[in-house]
Amino acid sequence: MKKLFSLALALWLTGCATITTDSDFNPETDFSQYKTWSWVTPSSTPGNQQYHVDGLTDQRIRTAISRKMLELGFAEVPADEADLLVNYLTQTEKKVNVDTFYTSYGYHPYSYGRYPYYGSASVHADTRVREYKVGTLLVDFVDAESRQLVWRGSASDTVREYKTPEERTAKINEAVGAIMVQYPPKPDK
Repeated sequence: MKKLFSLALALWLTGCATITTDSDFNPETDFSQYKTWSWVTPSSTPGNQQYHVDGLTDQRIRTAISRKMLELGFAEVPADEADLLVNYLTQTEKKVNVDTFYTSYGYHPYSYGRYPYYGSASVHADTRVREYKVGTLLVDFVDAESRQLVWRGSASDTVREYKTPEERTAKINEAVGAIMVQYPPKPDK
């Protein structure tokens, strides 16, 4: 089951083509105070599930986030010295798209029946149902001192399949880049 989930997660994360992004933040936070960061330490509570699975996808996401944090000017330090704690979450959601197309075969001026001079039209309806999955990657920034979430960025897209590790890595980098371009937040004035 864990391998199946890992495969599904890998396929989703590598399938971002038209990425939809969003972010939210605490407007009372002074984001200029944050200079250092570290990963959230996994919970050691027995039975507590971790946010993400281990494996190649986890490594790719962590590498992409680490690279972007460096580009943003953050220094990675041990968790007890960090200003920000960073974590990511993934989720997939099944969606259904129903499209109905109507086609007309034209107007028939003379129909057979009781009223021969009234016309009729032939209409045909074609309904197509398509199931697909939407995957979302969320990146959280938590204030290390208060332990409060101060910023969350997300990227969502339809899950697609990519065959090579290079394609998967490129799509993860694209998703993480789309998320991190939203930081630091720019409050409305």
